[in-house]
Amino acid sequence: MATETKQIKLDQRHDLDLYHQEAINIAQIAGKLVREAFYAEKNIDTKDHKTDLVTETDQESERIIKNHFKEKFPTHSFIGEESVAGGEKCNLTDNPTWIIDPIDGTTNFVHKFPFSSISIALAINKELVIGVVYNPIMDEMFSAVAGHGAKCNDKPITTSKNVTEINQALLITEIGASREQDRINGIMENLRKIVEEPYLARGIRALGSAALNMCFVAAGRADAYYEFGIHCWDIAAGIVILKEAGGTSLGAAGNPIDIMAREIVCAGGEVLCKKICSAITSIPHVRD
Repeated sequence: MATETKQIKLDQRHDLDLYHQEAINIAQIAGKLVREAFYAEKNIDTKDHKTDLVTETDQESERIIKNHFKEKFPTHSFIGEESVAGGEKCNLTDNPTWIIDPIDGTTNFVHKFPFSSISIALAINKELVIGVVYNPIMDEMFSAVAGHGAKCNDKPITTSKNVTEINQALLITEIGASREQDRINGIMENLRKIVEEPYLARGIRALGSAALNMCFVAAGRADAYYEFGIHCWDIAAGIVILKEAGGTSLGAAGNPIDIMAREIVCAGGEVLCKKICSAITSIPHVRD
């Protein structure tokens, strides 16, 4: 990835600093919308599952973000959560592609739990090169450009690389929106494996935003995070931020991360990440 990123930066068609700044700018604009709507009454709808919520603010936030990038970069492509829910294809090509989650953590947003974020990533030649995750309620802006480190509110962040054992780790995982019995059984079985002998995880948290979960690992506030059933827009920005903070993201079998595979295991360091991969069992999902 480092080599390809260098090639991208040498290509005069792609100004990563400009792309990064525009992503931050529009995250702040969309964040103002989300912040103003946070305490207001909301019109709530559902998607594939009764627990998979969507609001008018999700849709408006995505519209604002996409329109901004279309105006600034008319040749770029898009993958957005609400657009895909509306019938657009989830198609990642070599063309510069913005991967957008307009509100990651909609259930939190609906319930006024201040752990929601706007997640924006850019992939070029299918390589993730920019990640921006903004929690407008707490006013925390996590961001990274490939090869240049990660920051939170302009201050450098790093992972807890020294935590190498599961029994030393604070882990984050999620139940997710699906209530299919086989999936719930798999989630609970993995949870039992992690908290019981021989692993004895120090603590488990479920906070409700994949993007912010990854940023918390990037900032050393948690040591690892794993989840099955997430989508590319949930994790794309977080992968860049975590990598630039010194962390590792893998597939559940310890394979290189595939953002379309709907699974992720990540940690502050590679050793812990691989130990979690060995401890848990993959829960299959249809690819994005």
